Amino acid sequence: MSNGKASHGRVLVLQGNEAVVEGAVAAGCRFFAGYPITPATEISEAMAQRLPAIGGTFIQMEDEIASLGAVIGASLAGVKAMTATSGPGFSLMQENIGFACVAEVPCVIVNVMRGGPSTGLPTRVSQGDVMQARWGTHGDHPIIVLAVSTTRECFDITVRAFNLSEKYRTPVIILSDEVVAHTREKIQLPHPEEIEVFDRIKPNMPPEWYIPYEDTPRGVPPMAAFGDGYRYHVTGLIHDVRGFPTERAEEIQAFLTRIHRKIYNNFHDIMMVKEELVEDAEILVIAYGSVARSARRAVKEARERGVKVGLIQLVTIWPFPRQYIEPLLRRVRAVLVPELNFGQISREVKRINQGRTRVEKLNRIDGQLITPDEILSRLLKL
Repeated sequence: MSNGKASHGRVLVLQGNEAVVEGAVAAGCRFFAGYPITPATEISEAMAQRLPAIGGTFIQMEDEIASLGAVIGASLAGVKAMTATSGPGFSLMQENIGFACVAEVPCVIVNVMRGGPSTGLPTRVSQGDVMQARWGTHGDHPIIVLAVSTTRECFDITVRAFNLSEKYRTPVIILSDEVVAHTREKIQLPHPEEIEVFDRIKPNMPPEWYIPYEDTPRGVPPMAAFGDGYRYHVTGLIHDVRGFPTERAEEIQAFLTRIHRKIYNNFHDIMMVKEELVEDAEILVIAYGSVARSARRAVKEARERGVKVGLIQLVTIWPFPRQYIEPLLRRVRAVLVPELNFGQISREVKRINQGRTRVEKLNRIDGQLITPDEILSRLLKL
């Protein structure tokens, strides 16, 4: 390990869950509330060690409902906050995710996916929570969901998740999975001075002038911390610009439109994809999470056999990067979407494809990873 003074930062051997913790700390997270659950428990364990040592707070809550409630409270008090869970706990968090959306409270939720439904396959890998991450909480709400594929991405994307959450005053979900979470890799972390960290915009006007949910050109109002002298009302009800419940049609329309606009008008900033060998590709593989690593190997081997295949790794899952993928669908002759479910992202690809090209899926639901050989075999048939 280096002394931390070199420009390249530290070199560590970490598993994905541990890298999430390092990323959260680097982004300024100083509060974690959670409940142990396989395969996300290492995040709680590492946070319990790291946060008290740097002046932060770790709380093990009685359940996942209370965990996200505590995170929301900490964020309202001005602290960057996070929780981590897996499928059953993520289900319990949905009501509070909706509350964070409507009250515009920044927070980060890590879901390390495992087999389901219910208790399912607690120690096995899955990608079955993709649609739940988008539509799990009720109501017509915007959401940002990011997926990690490597240990280094667990660090980088966690930092990015905090930045997006603070910038747009919204919960951000990180989708990991059991394989990513428990894969150990040697990674070189950036020096702290090289890490871009975004902090929420605070009000700069006198408290009596503060309008907590005022519309702004960015659609994101400044956020005062409780205890800083700015008084405002926080509710899960649809509210007016001062935070008080309303049933006036024009105020409802304006509020809901704004919280969607702040996400979709900034899609260029939120969208992240990684591409390899796409320029001359005749076949595309669209993958995310641990499956993207298998896909990368399969694409390389297909190229060695003379098949023009390219890879699109989705980092931003929601909002779905339609603006990026749609033009590619017009010029390739086939698309393969491998994923560890019955076909959740493949349905989204087919929805925007609208019959332009051939879209096939490759799925496993037995708790085992899709191998490079399985993907390569399908690519050769395509």
